[in-house]
Amino acid sequence: MSLVGIIANPASGKDIRRLVAYGSVFDNQEKVRIVRRVLLGLAAAGVERICYMPDYFGIVERALARVEVNITVFPTRFPLKGNQEDSIHAARTMEKQGAACIITLGGDGTNRAVAKGNSSVPILPVSTGTNNVFPSMVEGTIAGLAAGFVAGKLVPVEESTFLSTRLEIVLDGKVVDLALVDAVVYNDAFMASRAIWNMDKVRQIFLNRAKPDSIGLSSIGGLIHPIEAEEPQCLYLELGGNGQPVTAPVAPGIIEKVFIRTEKVMKMGEEVKIGFTPSVLALDGEREVEVRQGQYAAVRLGKDGPVVVDVGRTMSAAMKRKVLAPGYINRRP
Repeated sequence: MSLVGIIANPASGKDIRRLVAYGSVFDNQEKVRIVRRVLLGLAAAGVERICYMPDYFGIVERALARVEVNITVFPTRFPLKGNQEDSIHAARTMEKQGAACIITLGGDGTNRAVAKGNSSVPILPVSTGTNNVFPSMVEGTIAGLAAGFVAGKLVPVEESTFLSTRLEIVLDGKVVDLALVDAVVYNDAFMASRAIWNMDKVRQIFLNRAKPDSIGLSSIGGLIHPIEAEEPQCLYLELGGNGQPVTAPVAPGIIEKVFIRTEKVMKMGEEVKIGFTPSVLALDGEREVEVRQGQYAAVRLGKDGPVVVDVGRTMSAAMKRKVLAPGYINRRP
């Protein structure tokens, strides 16, 4: 029986960038509406069971209250902490229970947490915010259909997913954390507000994805040397006043000129030292790791990132196999 997980982050779309930039607040009622459409898509794809992460707002429960689906739906059971540990724990639980796909609603940070808890289950990331690179703006119905096709093995994994790389954070020779999109060296000794918004304090940037049409730090690299999601390489930039000027949309409504002193394409397994201590490392947009004065710290490109569902490729593969033809889903393997 196919099992799909749903992890909807009630805190995504509400960070400090809504105050210091022009990002929109993505309210939880809209997440409820998205999940409602996801549920209908999953039902149409023949999914039999859904496991979801409970949260303080009750996103999935509210979605279920207004829709009828012939699916067994149940929550993961663990003490909620109201932070990213919930997403990590939920993903780990879903993997142990045999989930064949996990749908996430959130931003880059949400998907980073899910990747930390899950090593093998394909994730389908749905963006709920304005400053995201890893997840995409996907209509909920289509997300549900695509996840259901992957979970039910109606389309081959090799035609519907890809393996993402990751940025590994190394302290004193040990990997202590990871990022999926970017790792940023911030000239500050304390965490303070978690989001990165002051470019004057950014010293080094490691980009696992660099897209000229994205918003945020990824756009800086994208305007110099684009890096696609499936490429086995990343981009390293050092910022400084005497470098090459680049004007980029670093936050919603905020376009700034930054100066690139060093540019380097990193290959798989390559490691670059953090050259500024003490400092704070921001991972996928949020300050997470403090580096002490004189401590050895580095960022390494690793191959063991999450398996990601490509919605466009999945739906194309489903079309070629006429998956939505009458009776096809009931004949699945």
